[in-house]
Amino acid sequence: MTQAQDTPDPMQRLGLQLAWHGSLTEARIRRALGAAGLTPRHAMTLMHLDGGPVGQRVLAGRLEVDPSVLVGILNDLEGEGLVERRRDPADRRRHIVAITDSGSAALNRTNAALDEVERGIFAGLNEQEREVLRGLLGRINSAGEDFECRE
Repeated sequence: MTQAQDTPDPMQRLGLQLAWHGSLTEARIRRALGAAGLTPRHAMTLMHLDGGPVGQRVLAGRLEVDPSVLVGILNDLEGEGLVERRRDPADRRRHIVAITDSGSAALNRTNAALDEVERGIFAGLNEQEREVLRGLLGRINSAGEDFECRE
């Protein structure tokens, strides 16, 4: 048997398949969000704020980013009028972050764009298969500390 015959098909490697599909999905999501003027991190931040105001440290924990990284994200969003930061009246050392009406409108556009991307990506799967995929992806051993924010 030759070396070429011993080499498995790269697309049989689950890690490579996941990386390939992840890269394509990321590119489609970035393109869709870019039309709304947002990055994935901006969109995720707005999504976390949609449930109501939250402390800045709590938000950093939810996003799994260093607080200094969050400051840059919030500066961008605040500069666009999508979020506002204010001091907590009960603890002046603490900042509360809230989504603005403009931020909610941007989030609605973002969700519509993401829905469109997901419809295209998962068109070959029925709802039951999508639920199975969600469950399987939730069990993959991935850690936030392995993620390198490129934004």
